[in-house]
Amino acid sequence: MELWNYPDVRRDEGFSRSVGGGVNVPDPYHWLEDPDSEETKQFVDAQNLITMPHLEKCTLRENYNQRLTELWDFPRYGAPSRHGTKYYYYHNTGLQNQSVLYVQESLDSEPTVMIDPNTLSEDGTVALKTVSFSEDGKYLAYGVSHKGSDWFTVKFRNTDDKTDLPDTLDKVKFSSISWTKDGKGVFYNYYPEQEGESVGRATDSNVNQKCYYHYLGQQQAEDVKCAEFTDHPTWLLGVGVTEDGRYVMLTVRRGCDPVNRLYYCDLSTLSDGIKGPGLLPWVKLIDNFDAEYSYVANVGSVFTLKTNLNSKNYKLINIDVEKPEMENWSELVAEHENNVLDWVDWVNTDQLVLCYMQDVKHVLHLHDLRTGSYLSEFPIDIGTVSGFSSKWNDNEIFFSFVSFLTPGVIYRSVIEGSKVNTVTFREIKVANFTATDFEMKQVFYPSKDGTKIPMFLVHKRGLVLDGSNPVLLYGYGGFNISLTPSFGVTRVVWMQNLGGVYALANLRGGGEYGESWHQAGMLANKQNVFDDFHSAAEYLISENYTNSDKIVIQGGSNGGLLVCACANQRPELYKCVVSQVGVLDMLRFHKFTIGHAWITDFGDPEKPEDFEYIFKYSPLHNIGVSGGQYPAMLLLTADHDDRVSPLHSLKYIAQLQHTARESIADRQTNPLMIRVDTKAGHGAGKPTAMVIAEYTDICSFIAQALNLQWID
Repeated sequence: MELWNYPDVRRDEGFSRSVGGGVNVPDPYHWLEDPDSEETKQFVDAQNLITMPHLEKCTLRENYNQRLTELWDFPRYGAPSRHGTKYYYYHNTGLQNQSVLYVQESLDSEPTVMIDPNTLSEDGTVALKTVSFSEDGKYLAYGVSHKGSDWFTVKFRNTDDKTDLPDTLDKVKFSSISWTKDGKGVFYNYYPEQEGESVGRATDSNVNQKCYYHYLGQQQAEDVKCAEFTDHPTWLLGVGVTEDGRYVMLTVRRGCDPVNRLYYCDLSTLSDGIKGPGLLPWVKLIDNFDAEYSYVANVGSVFTLKTNLNSKNYKLINIDVEKPEMENWSELVAEHENNVLDWVDWVNTDQLVLCYMQDVKHVLHLHDLRTGSYLSEFPIDIGTVSGFSSKWNDNEIFFSFVSFLTPGVIYRSVIEGSKVNTVTFREIKVANFTATDFEMKQVFYPSKDGTKIPMFLVHKRGLVLDGSNPVLLYGYGGFNISLTPSFGVTRVVWMQNLGGVYALANLRGGGEYGESWHQAGMLANKQNVFDDFHSAAEYLISENYTNSDKIVIQGGSNGGLLVCACANQRPELYKCVVSQVGVLDMLRFHKFTIGHAWITDFGDPEKPEDFEYIFKYSPLHNIGVSGGQYPAMLLLTADHDDRVSPLHSLKYIAQLQHTARESIADRQTNPLMIRVDTKAGHGAGKPTAMVIAEYTDICSFIAQALNLQWID
């Protein structure tokens, strides 16, 4: 029996915070909120001295690293998109740290490199965040992020000679880039008042986002301020120019909830163009937060919008901005009774592609833009449409498809009348992987309150249900985000070389069944999400897939909250927990970076009515409530995560180790550890080498916790 000698960490026992309308809650590790203090750095170093030797002694470590590297070394492609007269696509030869943007004169011509982010840093930690082309394809605006940060810098490139213009836009975060159709410049959002370092370590709250217009050739200081809401500093803005170039649309959100205000400006009425002083003359088409409204298309003054207004599964409506009163609105495509309308794209001048989610699988329909009538369906298998590119006035479409056992297929479709002719454009192959060696099925299991929850199960074909199989159970359950089938190299190794079952539970709080499913797992209903996850584990045990000594639970961000809350509530149900960049201090999340936007899903801990339910599940504040031994726990965070600050994971592991020492020292034989990455953020843009290293460590931890054996 191994007992762990965790670092002796300073506790500020006398420190507390008043929250929830006057409740004093101890916060002994508040000093870990400063990522740059020497004491925090010493804490991280002390944790690494425990974690890394434990991971490195795993006997399967080298096997896993070699196999993962071997499988990861396969060519990956994105769906082509046409801009001007050229085609562009992303390609990674296999082990490149970042995918490269290529350009072709035609689909048959030799591709050349347009932007290779691997040349921008020696360690691969500079990534392309976003790209946007001018209407004629002459210019490319691209965002570059460093070390995994959500902050990015916008550069501009001439696509003919592939040289950069001198223009640079800084302090950009959570922003699209939208060109006016004349190619003179772009709309974008940024935080001009943000102080300090903006490459990831700053924890300051992101407030007072503004919309600006940048003319090519000017300095950023000369950009035209187009929109701001000084009375509402936490509001988030989105801006986009309509396909006809006449209007610019402004979407205003108060957080992550699927509701927004929608304004527009008729650019044709600006006789002097986009100029200051003063903001653009916005017209308030929707001036409340009653529902979500997303621009899809417009024919003249008639706008087609996707909305969840009185339709939890979404529908399409038409609004004539010259007659904007609600009594003049009309329904174009009615809400589907069961399927969720995930997204819509305008194609072929007068047609729409509607992507529905049917029991967590995508289906694509072609509809008439003018009448809304159904025309035909795209031929796709059970899985996910992971990429889609088209032009509003073109009949050519490219889309990418993936599933648990399909690494990727890119299709090219040509619309002829009401029919869609679809052929395989490119199929992605993984060496030493045979899909028929595995099987996938979807089950529906009862949660604590009887609600049927969908779950995908993937494993080797012919798996024996003897209750002894290791299971990796993954979940998220929040923010209206849906977890759909996707391919993952790490899962292949888990199934093929460790004999494991991969289980993906589609918990309430997500968007798998529309807004009603989302609302059933948010705010005061958050406990439903944890109950759904516990019930998934219980189902897997009752159906003889596994037992509680073989269950690993994993989640990231909101999913990190999920698995840590579940470990607090039912530690005996799980053997191992992997929490990646989790939101764990639910009384302080809204104080840092973009955390204020999450209040719409979590609630506001400053309000007594919200504090009451938040405090009951907050992972940091419910450690040790069960009194039993914790599963083996590995927390992962990154020093440049400026979305979910590392303070969440640092404070949680400090309190967890303290509790293990003081309350359950004689029983806590399972390790409680943290891995802190450097030069990395919330996950996006992480170099391939760092991803492989991270998952090698995760597997090493799991293998020791479950005493797994390698299968060749």
